[in-house]
Amino acid sequence: MAHTLELDRDRLADDPLILIIPGLGNSGEDHWQSRWEATVPDCERVDLGMWDDPHRNTWVNKINLAVHRAGRPVILVVHSLGCHAVAWWAEYERPAYGNPVVGALLVAPPDVERPDVDERLARFAPAPREKLPFPAFLAASENDQYCSLRIARGLASDWGATFAYAGSIGHINASSGIDDWAFGQLLLAQLLREHRNRQGVGCDVETATRWRVAARYTRLPWVHGAGEEVQGADW
Repeated sequence: MAHTLELDRDRLADDPLILIIPGLGNSGEDHWQSRWEATVPDCERVDLGMWDDPHRNTWVNKINLAVHRAGRPVILVVHSLGCHAVAWWAEYERPAYGNPVVGALLVAPPDVERPDVDERLARFAPAPREKLPFPAFLAASENDQYCSLRIARGLASDWGATFAYAGSIGHINASSGIDDWAFGQLLLAQLLREHRNRQGVGCDVETATRWRVAARYTRLPWVHGAGEEVQGADW
């Protein structure tokens, strides 16, 4: 079943700008991020530069510039190493909660601290451990060669993100065979709904709703909110 992103062209002035943030090597034309960029209105890619030889602080500064140039609320749609760049941006800039970033979809962050990690990923270690100053989903795959579910779940807990199990689809990239990635669209649509309905809606209500959205899609016990313990899970 397709999931629309629920972006209405007539209300784009009120909707957040969607900033696409790829990871190492950028995202090619068959990557779901590129597909979204080509089809979703009001969606822009952040040109981090140095795609194959990343420099952490350069990427952080590029994200900071893109966020502030938007001049309006933004939702970040982030893949792989870009997740760590966003976490470092939040660590350095310490923006107010929900301002200017009103939400983030963090997808397939790699484990930058494992002993055999690619030297380019190690430049982003250690992973920041502070809670992110915006609501977020962290989606991870069971057979991602760059990060185990256990580590991904730990990052979600540290960052205060709602963890969403994305299935066994590798690194959730062009090689995963997911085309426009319907599950990711569902999660992004939820972040947009939360932003639109935030007036008078408490954080606890949003977190519970975010958990239900992820759980309804997968119907699996390891889809859970930040900080929740999962009984019987062995990763």
